[in-house]
Amino acid sequence: MALDEIKISRVIIEAYSQKLTKALDADVAIVGGGPAGLVCGYYLAKAGKQVVLFERKLSIGGGMWGGGIMFNEIVVQSSGKKIMDDFDIRTCEVERGYYRADSVETVSTICSKAVKAGLKVFNLLSAEDVMVRDNRVSGLVLNWSAVAIANLHVDPITMRAKFVVDATGHPAEVARIIERKSGIRLHTKTGKLLGEQSMWAEVGEDTIVKNSKEVCPGFYVCGMCANAVFGGPRMGPIFGGMLLSGQKVARELVKRL
Repeated sequence: MALDEIKISRVIIEAYSQKLTKALDADVAIVGGGPAGLVCGYYLAKAGKQVVLFERKLSIGGGMWGGGIMFNEIVVQSSGKKIMDDFDIRTCEVERGYYRADSVETVSTICSKAVKAGLKVFNLLSAEDVMVRDNRVSGLVLNWSAVAIANLHVDPITMRAKFVVDATGHPAEVARIIERKSGIRLHTKTGKLLGEQSMWAEVGEDTIVKNSKEVCPGFYVCGMCANAVFGGPRMGPIFGGMLLSGQKVARELVKRL
């Protein structure tokens, strides 16, 4: 069979256009494709919700690919292992309560199962702003990541969501946009981002789950972003809290939807 380059191009353009068009009105929009965002998307999709995820980078998975200092191994504690088991990811107990896992297997498995559950992932798209209606976050303003990198003056598009989740990690990018531009007071002690504290794994793993919640009407945070917003410490290459954080937000949103 002779291959026709135009047919190949047409398939890609038509399929992507249909997928993006359907994503413009969703139950939940997640920004950031790290472990917390992917796990959140997985459980929402598994519950039958229309959920889309936007990742500005080419790759999905955030910092988990690199484990610790580019040694592609990660650690989870006993509570986090339960989610690893949910995804059928192999773990090995190295000491009581400490489980080792291959970071590549972990990320690729979570990505695959989330997409197969129904999560729609759009990489190379950045959230450059939010939509606010009646003092509530109601959607995202999107543009190609390459536009920002090239410093091009190209107008964005918008999408609507009943809830928006910031899973952008340490930078807390969407939360900072809301703080800077919307005039909405965040549900923190000061009404603004408190900022990430220095590393303390034990406290960080606990607070990342506690801090994964609604920050202002229609807007949730999960993953390391939650500690950046509420002033918790970072925790390093232990990922149980990240996974539990995504699951917690998904469960709360399923109830509200």
